[in-house]
Amino acid sequence: MTEKISLEAAAQVMREAMRETVKRQSLWYLIQGGLMVLAGILALVYPLLSSVAVVFLLGWLLIISGVVQGISLIGARNVPHFWLQLLSVVLSVVIGLMFLRDPKQALVTLTMLLIVFFMVEGISKVVFSLTIRPFPNWGWILASGLIGILAAVYLWSSLPVTAVWLLGLLLGFLLISEGGALGYLAWQVRKATEATSN
Repeated sequence: MTEKISLEAAAQVMREAMRETVKRQSLWYLIQGGLMVLAGILALVYPLLSSVAVVFLLGWLLIISGVVQGISLIGARNVPHFWLQLLSVVLSVVIGLMFLRDPKQALVTLTMLLIVFFMVEGISKVVFSLTIRPFPNWGWILASGLIGILAAVYLWSSLPVTAVWLLGLLLGFLLISEGGALGYLAWQVRKATEATSN
């Protein structure tokens, strides 16, 4: 007879396993967090270089994923939607090659996509905040939506200059925030472990 475990008990076991993993690997998490923060600072100092690096990385990722997907389709003509998957493979490789061939145009394209994203995200946050207006702190959501819209308008008005630094700047902020969070978590775990061992 198998014993059933509740969802809460399973979640507790998973949390404990994660805590133990973080405790054992805290030094590596701390090093990784520090390297991410350093890479983020370099991306902020050299936004053009990091923007171009993002384009090249994305180009190669598209090509590699397209080739891998294409290999998986060899001999699989009977799979559902084979031709759509084949089209996806071709588009992935072609777009990847276009990114590698003309990084400047790729930067402008990616920047325009980010501008559209900021605008749509900002509008959706404004609409959402006005919908939940009686709730406390709805104004913060409204403010973040308005900031997104204003950022999109500013970035659009300064194209194509924006394309040179935007991706690198965003990459820098992302690396710093994620690296800082990871490093802080590892530092707190190490402090807690040292305190309990003393």
